Amino acid sequence: MRETVTKLWNKYRELICYLIVGALTTAVSLGVYWLATVKFLDPEDPVELQIANVVSWIAAVTFAYFANRTVVFRSQNGKVAKEAGAFFLSRVGTLLLDMGIMFVAVTLCGMGDKLAKLIVQFVVIAANYLLGKFVVFRKEKSGPAAPREK
Repeated sequence: MRETVTKLWNKYRELICYLIVGALTTAVSLGVYWLATVKFLDPEDPVELQIANVVSWIAAVTFAYFANRTVVFRSQNGKVAKEAGAFFLSRVGTLLLDMGIMFVAVTLCGMGDKLAKLIVQFVVIAANYLLGKFVVFRKEKSGPAAPREK
């Protein structure tokens, strides 16, 4: 049994950690939004509502970057600023994807917003994982293999 669990963990560690980090990122987003709207921003004011939303998004993406870098993808990249920039750009990209799909599904096609948002979340989660794995935190390929001595 222990061998089976170990094999499954080794095979799916990255994905399991990604899902856990995603849940924690959601908690950060909601927590910061709640704190901002309870302590210093008025959600009844449209501008302050959007400020609270942006502040929570920035906090969540910042948390997600460091958690994905260390826990999920175990990045060893020394160019942290470049990597962080790529991470934030990828998240802006999936935010725009989210907004675009919501516009098409709800506004143009008349789908219910709750169902559309649920579907969009699966698309965004998958896109964020793929961008993280293959663009932001991709493993650098080693140079050409040294010739073997005979």
